[in-house]
Amino acid sequence: MFNAARFLQAAPIFALFTGCASVQPAAQTGSPGLTAPATAHVTTNTPNIALQHARDRQGLSAAGASTPAATAIPRAPQAPAIQAGQSARSSLGFTDEQGQLRPDIQAYAREVSVTRQVPLQHVEALLLRARFDPKVARLMTPSGKRIQRSWVTYRARYVEPVRIRQGVEFWQTWRPHIDKAAAHYGVPASILVSIIGVETLYGRYTGSFPVLDALATLGFRHPDTNRPERSQLFRDQLADLIELDYKGELDAKTATGSFAGAVGLPQFMPGSLRRFAADGDNDKAIDLHGSVPDALASVGKFLRVHGWLPGLPVFAPAQLPANASKWVDGGLKPALTWPQLEQAGAYVIRQQNVSMDWTRHPVGVIDLLDEPRGLAEYRVATPNFFALTEYNRSYFYATSVAELAQELADRMGYGGPDGKP
Repeated sequence: MFNAARFLQAAPIFALFTGCASVQPAAQTGSPGLTAPATAHVTTNTPNIALQHARDRQGLSAAGASTPAATAIPRAPQAPAIQAGQSARSSLGFTDEQGQLRPDIQAYAREVSVTRQVPLQHVEALLLRARFDPKVARLMTPSGKRIQRSWVTYRARYVEPVRIRQGVEFWQTWRPHIDKAAAHYGVPASILVSIIGVETLYGRYTGSFPVLDALATLGFRHPDTNRPERSQLFRDQLADLIELDYKGELDAKTATGSFAGAVGLPQFMPGSLRRFAADGDNDKAIDLHGSVPDALASVGKFLRVHGWLPGLPVFAPAQLPANASKWVDGGLKPALTWPQLEQAGAYVIRQQNVSMDWTRHPVGVIDLLDEPRGLAEYRVATPNFFALTEYNRSYFYATSVAELAQELADRMGYGGPDGKP
């Protein structure tokens, strides 16, 4: 789940893949419900907003779900980082004049073989096929300019008529599978559909970059030498790809995706595919490109594993005091309690049939900045908001997913406060 447009707005790219979708997606049965809480927000004039908020963070609002029985969601363990190999800002290929892997890449191949239990010959054969991709390197090159963030502009890119219309069509077409995934994972149908809509316009744009080339380029020839942790992340993702290929779960020779190596309808990085992907159509295989049920189930599993709590809204129906900005820490974990905010002057906007369960969980105050206009919105976010930021570590992203979800749910007749038609 990575694209060039989002990179301009999102938090540092390496944070995007800590779990991979970043790490990912789900759906709902019976009543694919969506709770429609009032959104807590305050809009204020803040002329010094760019100085006060120098972080790449953004936000989201959306819906609840029927609560399934508590289920342990299995996942593969995270693999250890590959220590061998290094990145250099260069357009050199990965082989020498004799067609052999360069020494650092050969050392990388040996470590991948040992740590991932893949025959060395298999690892080497794939790395010998990898090619430096100058377009990938260009797209990942830092611009050197700070772009002013605008929630209004970002939202308009994703919560717009085409995504809403095609989202309704997608929901109607795949409704039984969406309902099934939503019921199993406890993630609202609207959220599942929305994530796939934001990521790939419901599968229309999944990326055409060879994943093997993209990951090798960013792992060994990353253009930003000031952030070695980024090239490390891509070398680890390349190891995940090689392991998936050896196990027959993804063909590294033909797999295509985004310029950062994310694949399929939900744009999972190889590490997320390895750890969080799910077989939604029960065919004993996982295909995030060709199987919508697999994509839906994988999104649901990803969110549930990363802390989604069935039945909670994304944003609390609460009004914040005028000094809401003091409660924003820019983090990706809820660190406040509702009593703390209540004592500071926040209050609940009462709604009929809306559960108050969210008050028993940690919450956070998030900001949605519009720097060109010197404005900011503040909202009370529940653990489900922060689960969405595990998919893409951006307040803007999470809020866009939730708001697109709400639009879709309203049009499908699931916009009531109890998540039912």
